[in-house]
Amino acid sequence: MTGSALVAFLSVVLSLILGGILIAVTDPEVARASSYFFTRPLDTLSAAWSAASNAYVALFQGSVINVRGTSFTSVIYPLTQTLTVATPLICAGLGVALAFRAGLFNIGAQGQILIGATFAAWVGFTLHLPAGVHLLLVVLAGMVGGAVWAGLVGVLKARTGAHEVILTIMFNYIATNLVLYFLSTPAFQRPGSTNPISPQLDSTAVYPLLLGSAFRLHWGFVVAVVATVFVWWLLNRSTVGFELRAVGANASAARTAGISVSRGYILAMAIAGALAGLAGVAQVSGTEQVLTSGVAASFGFDAITVALLGRSSPWGTFAAGVLFGAFRAGGVTMQASTGTSIDIVLVVQSLIVLFIAAPPLVRALFRLPVPGAESTGKRGKKNKGTPTRTPASTGAAA
Repeated sequence: MTGSALVAFLSVVLSLILGGILIAVTDPEVARASSYFFTRPLDTLSAAWSAASNAYVALFQGSVINVRGTSFTSVIYPLTQTLTVATPLICAGLGVALAFRAGLFNIGAQGQILIGATFAAWVGFTLHLPAGVHLLLVVLAGMVGGAVWAGLVGVLKARTGAHEVILTIMFNYIATNLVLYFLSTPAFQRPGSTNPISPQLDSTAVYPLLLGSAFRLHWGFVVAVVATVFVWWLLNRSTVGFELRAVGANASAARTAGISVSRGYILAMAIAGALAGLAGVAQVSGTEQVLTSGVAASFGFDAITVALLGRSSPWGTFAAGVLFGAFRAGGVTMQASTGTSIDIVLVVQSLIVLFIAAPPLVRALFRLPVPGAESTGKRGKKNKGTPTRTPASTGAAA
C-alpha cells in the first residue's frame, strides 16, 4: 500500500476518471439533458455515463481487441497497432529512464531520435547491401547517431558543468533544423521532388513484418523487448550499471568511493542516446521507411512521460510505453466512432504526469499510508516504556 507502483496505477485511474468527466462535460447530449437537470437529474447522469463509457469502449476497441471484428485478423489488429506505436516510445523511454537513474534529466530524446533516424536512413537508401547485413548496419548507424548526439551533452556536462536540461533542449532545436537542412540537399532529398522527403529505404534495410502483410507490426518491437532486457541487466547485474546508479544516487559519495563521475555522465548519455536512436530506426526502418522532418512526431517528449510513469525502471517503462501506445492507437478510433476529440488523450497523458509528480496528492485522495509511517509506528511501540537517553543524560552519564 505504500509502494510507488500502486501510486502510478492510481494516477492512471484518476486521470481516466477526470478525462471521463471532461468528455461528459463537453458532450452535446449531456449539455441538452443538463438543461432540465433539476426536473430529471437521472437523464443528465445517464447521458454523462454513456458519453464517457462509449468513448473509453471505443478507445479499448481501437487499441486492444475489436470485439466487433469478423475475423481473427480484424479482432487482434488494434493490439498490433498499439505495439507498433509503442515500439519507439519504449526505446526512447528507456533512454530517458537510464539517464534518470544516473541523475541526469535527458530532455533531448526528440533530437536524439531525429539524428539516429537520419543516420539510419542515409545508410538505408545510400548503401545497397545484402539482406541481414544491410539492416544490421542501419540499426548500428541509428544507435551511433543517437549516441554521438547525446554523448556530446554528456561531455559538455562532465567537462564544463553545463546543465544537461538546457543542453538537451537546445540540441533538440539544432537537430530539428539540421534535419530540415539535410532534406533540402541533394544527398537526402528524393530525386525529382522538391518536398523535404528522402528516397525510399531499400527493402533490405527495412524491418521484416512480424505477423505478415495483414499487420504493420515489425521486428522493431522485438528489438525493443531486447533493449528492455539489456537495460534491466545493465542496471541490476553489471558493474557499469552499479556505477551509474551510484552516480545518480550521490555523485559526491560516488567520487569519494573512486567512481569516475565524469565517465558516468558521458556513458549514461551515450547509452541513452543509442536507445533513442533505436526509436529513430523503428520509425524510418519500420513504420515510415523514409526520412521526413516529422519522423520523430512527439515520441521524444512522450518518452519523458513514459519514463516518469514507469518510475525509471526498465519493465515499468516498457509497460508505460505500451499504455501510451494504446492511447495513441485507440484515440483515432475513439474520435471516429464517438466524435470525441483525440485531444482528450493528450489531456489524460498530461494528468498522468501531474499525478505522478505529486504522489502525496494521490495518497491523500485515496487515503493511502505514507511510506515509512508503519515502520516508524512499530519502532515507537517497540521502544515504548524504554528510557530514552537525552543529550543531557548522555552527558551526565559520561
